[in-house]
Amino acid sequence: MRARLGRLASLRTGFAVSFAAVAAAVTVVVGLLSYNAAARMVRVDQQTIFAEVVGDLRAEVRQRRMTPEDFSSHVPGHDIVRPSRTVVQVLGPDGSVDDPGRPALPVTAEDRRTAVRQAAGISVEHADIEAGHDMYRIATVSLGGGRGAVQVAHEFSDTEDLLRELQRRTAWQIVAVVFAAGLFGWWLAHRITRRLVALTDAAEAVARTRRLSIQVPVTGAGEVGRLGRAFDRMLDRLAQSEEDQRRLVQDAGHELRTPLTSLRTNISMLGRIDELPPRVREELVEDLATESRELTDLVNELVDLAAGQSDTEPVRPVDLADLAEDVAVHARRRTGRDVRVSVAGDTVVDGRPSALQRAVSSLVENAAKFDQEGTAPIDVRVTRPEGAAHVRVEVLDRGPGIAPADLGRVFDRFYRTPAARSLPGSGLGLAIVREVSASHNGAPFAFRRDGGGSVIGFTVNEEER
Repeated sequence: MRARLGRLASLRTGFAVSFAAVAAAVTVVVGLLSYNAAARMVRVDQQTIFAEVVGDLRAEVRQRRMTPEDFSSHVPGHDIVRPSRTVVQVLGPDGSVDDPGRPALPVTAEDRRTAVRQAAGISVEHADIEAGHDMYRIATVSLGGGRGAVQVAHEFSDTEDLLRELQRRTAWQIVAVVFAAGLFGWWLAHRITRRLVALTDAAEAVARTRRLSIQVPVTGAGEVGRLGRAFDRMLDRLAQSEEDQRRLVQDAGHELRTPLTSLRTNISMLGRIDELPPRVREELVEDLATESRELTDLVNELVDLAAGQSDTEPVRPVDLADLAEDVAVHARRRTGRDVRVSVAGDTVVDGRPSALQRAVSSLVENAAKFDQEGTAPIDVRVTRPEGAAHVRVEVLDRGPGIAPADLGRVFDRFYRTPAARSLPGSGLGLAIVREVSASHNGAPFAFRRDGGGSVIGFTVNEEER
């Protein structure tokens, strides 16, 4: 039990981990793609705003003659618009800071050279410059005529802080999704393995109690439901096979008891065979030979019957017409009777050759046994009705026929009609025919023949077995 629970727990854990892993992979990929797209859009937007501010400033200084005082924050009505997170710093003609920004921006030698440029609107840019603990992008634009320059800086650190916060939240969301996926995978695995637990319990109950009648409590659609139904059908077939074997053993024991008792009685008389008259001794020996022969035939037919119930022989295409002809040749040599075979239609089927040959041989031997003194030929007909999926095999004789009351029982094991009880045989021949026919999805049949005699046979169906 502990091992079974361990396997089921391992299966549930595997489901949960697999589900979480798939969810994590999908979430990470989607999260990274979403974050990269959002970060790219935000950065492009901020850079676009900065480029527009610098472009407007360059156009302004080129169109008008402007001095550093025009941009001073201390002079009302200065001419530059300061967007949010934008810092303006004014440089004088010598490149020194006339009006510092808040915070003050660093001034490089290149910025000072720009301040003394004669042409207006010349600009230089610096990326990722730290000022006042924040990161800025700075552009220095010359006023022309050596009058100085204006520095415009746009803060990008807030944007990066925003993106870092977005990254952190995305990571937490990924963790939450993975955790939720793991819980859902565990719940889903529990639902799936719950039916597997029921199937396992049923299998263990069968192994423990050896009872094949246990019902498997697995229903529903899907692979697990199909497995449960297949397991249930398998148990039904095993139970039927076990019942058939039990009945066969019981019937065989009953039938073997009579010849064995007779043999034991005759063998007990062998101890004083010298005291018996010659005629009695001959009868005793003849009885022993007859009883041993009948016992051998009974055992052989029991073996054939058990083999007819087995599905171990491989299925392959069999031409029933050729098979019937082989049986007829053997019967002619054995009985001296004329056996004729007639064929109509396609007689090739998928079947078990040895089992089918036993069935046809049983029919021919049965016809010869019940018509020992007859001179009319025994007819074997192998036909496939037009458009039918089955092939029909029947043997026709001119014997005494079968009484109407016995037609429904002639295929029962060990059943012998009153007229046949004085004849040799075990009553298993037609039972073999029934078992072989049933294993090939067919059915046996028997009826009285017009003009006297019987027609006994079986069908073989080509449908899936």
